Amino acid sequence: MADNRRWWALVVIALAQLMVVLDMTIVNIALPSAQSDLHMSDGNRQWVITAYTLAFGGLLLLGGRIADLAGRRLTFMIGLLGFAAASALGGAAANSGMLFGARALQGVFAALLAPAALSLLTTTFTDPAERGKAFGVFGAIVGAGAAFGLLAGGFLTQYLDWRWCLYVNVPIALVAFAGALAVLSGGGRYEDARLDVPGAVLGSAGMLSLVYGFSEAESRSWGDGLVLGLLAAGVVLLGVFGLWQTRARVPLLPMSVVRDRQRVGAFLTILFVTIGMFGVFLFLTYYMQRVLGYSPMKTGLAYLPITVGMITGSTQVAARLLNRVPPRALIVPGLLLAAGALAIIAQVGVAPAYVSHILPGMLMLGLGMGTAMMTSISLATVSVAPRDAGAASATFNTAQQVGGSIGTALLNTIAASVTTRYATAHAAPGVDRRALASRAAVHGFNVATWWAMGALLLAALIAGFVVNADRMPASQARPAPLPEPVETDA
Repeated sequence: MADNRRWWALVVIALAQLMVVLDMTIVNIALPSAQSDLHMSDGNRQWVITAYTLAFGGLLLLGGRIADLAGRRLTFMIGLLGFAAASALGGAAANSGMLFGARALQGVFAALLAPAALSLLTTTFTDPAERGKAFGVFGAIVGAGAAFGLLAGGFLTQYLDWRWCLYVNVPIALVAFAGALAVLSGGGRYEDARLDVPGAVLGSAGMLSLVYGFSEAESRSWGDGLVLGLLAAGVVLLGVFGLWQTRARVPLLPMSVVRDRQRVGAFLTILFVTIGMFGVFLFLTYYMQRVLGYSPMKTGLAYLPITVGMITGSTQVAARLLNRVPPRALIVPGLLLAAGALAIIAQVGVAPAYVSHILPGMLMLGLGMGTAMMTSISLATVSVAPRDAGAASATFNTAQQVGGSIGTALLNTIAASVTTRYATAHAAPGVDRRALASRAAVHGFNVATWWAMGALLLAALIAGFVVNADRMPASQARPAPLPEPVETDA
């Protein structure tokens, strides 16, 4: 592919990835308005978020293999159109059930779109220098997309309507689709390709069970029979899935993808990073809106320092050093810097602390996460055979999505229980209940943030011991022997 065309392809791929990542958080700020408009109960409102994460996290492995078998460009374009249609349906929702269904459909098409986008990037940029720049941009999109989603959600909710948090995906998807028609090429299927149906059923059922179990833990408690049953079933199903993959003729997840030490290190790092980070975004949103009294728009603007830090860490630090230093020399310091940021944020009180704690914490968090995420993304997908690029990309996205689900459920449960205990212990005649509620909530937020810092430190420890390559592994642009792909979506 010509140089200019490759970089235009990066624009298209990054735009689609931004839409997928952004949709994980853009609805958060709009949720109170949607709940009021569609008369949702407090118990049911979580499904606006959970319906998306269930379908997305549970079907990613299947979506990645479909991208390898049907053609990455074709899968990418179908994902774009489907995501746009599901977004339009959600924006026009007349009741809560219609919105939940639309969000689930968004997750289905996101499970096609996300691994196809990352595998297209992997197979488009094979030169080490260009790859570093391309993954720097992509890493910034992945890292900053969540924060940008909160900014966009605040703006659209405050100045237009919550429905525009869904409608906004339609023009983005259509622009990306037109760009894909114009500049993307290749990514055809292989003649001997087959879909591993038993693997697809076992893997998808296991992931759905795990994600559903962690999602339900927030509202039901970790000791609930349904939660424990779902988590146990998920572990068993994934265990059987792993055993089957060693025997399947054409496995859904080739063992070569998870046998590589560097790649496994990247997957585990991303898993624990997202466990720590997803819950923190929710806590910060609550702190700024409920404790500091920020409007949705002001809350979104307050997240800008994270975006700036992410872009700087990805494009100016990691992208420049990716092929010059060992990967862990970027991942470990980046995660330690991010953990230090959470240590600062975890010390906020009920008094305004944005300038003294939140602002420096966000800048450090963005810089550290941008550096570590970009390097991990590249490490997770480099040196993968083109026919398995979708499976590797899906595994990375699965680690990110499952980590986010676990982190949200775990940290929210910790925060809620700590808040309740604090309020009970400090309740007394004459104590201002509203002031006590604020102090209790902030205390719960602080304790949960310390736990999130622990997850980042564990991720740094894993990266330091597991990722031991002296340099970024070389990309396998055309490994042999492999049959040539049949172009079906040119």
